Amino acid sequence: MFAIEVAGLTKIYGKGETMVTAISDATFQVKPGELVAILGPSGSGKTTLLTSIGLINEPTRGKVVIDGTVVADEGWRPGLDLKRIRREKLGFIFQAHNLIPFLTAMENVMVALEINHLPRSEARERAEELLTTLNLGHRLNNYPSALSGGEAQRVAIARALANRPKVILADEPTAALDTGNGKNVMTLLKKLAVENHSAILVVTHDHRMVEGFDRIFHVSDGRIAGEKNNLEVTGNHELG
Repeated sequence: MFAIEVAGLTKIYGKGETMVTAISDATFQVKPGELVAILGPSGSGKTTLLTSIGLINEPTRGKVVIDGTVVADEGWRPGLDLKRIRREKLGFIFQAHNLIPFLTAMENVMVALEINHLPRSEARERAEELLTTLNLGHRLNNYPSALSGGEAQRVAIARALANRPKVILADEPTAALDTGNGKNVMTLLKKLAVENHSAILVVTHDHRMVEGFDRIFHVSDGRIAGEKNNLEVTGNHELG
């Protein structure tokens, strides 16, 4: 079974002369354990695609299936608790780490667990385990202002993993990092995809960050222009 299935996904904004097609007829699948990139320049529709899969932006047409649950079929499926599905099946990583500034690293991860009604003692144990695994055991009680950019992004990754989601969606997760830290984050995501058997879908404009990805899709003007292998992308700098 696929963790993500997208068929004919289309998102249109506006009507008449103001109508804009942000994504047109996107179709692809991602298996559990795969790290897949959606690669394309700014304004190509990458984020719209990600937020439609992430149950934030309702598709105009097409079908979206998350971990076997049909969530959209010509619009959201009636009667579904989209918030619950987001909490239980999806993890999000963004360009900005979006950590809560007055909470420690551990508390930032615990929040995601407590929202899902995990007892505080168990949430603390899970948060400490995750942060230690991500080499942040010495930063548990530090506030975001005391963390480096790479450390803050790893806390954000721990938060995304907290509820053991089947799908992790990452929107330009390395854009605020230097090249070295960016590549470290992508290597970490690959490791986590395999170890947790999660499907990880990353949108990025930077071809340098997709080394080691299982599959890479190129988006141009709202359309998936085709799948490329890693060598074709990292050896060709046409995307700049």
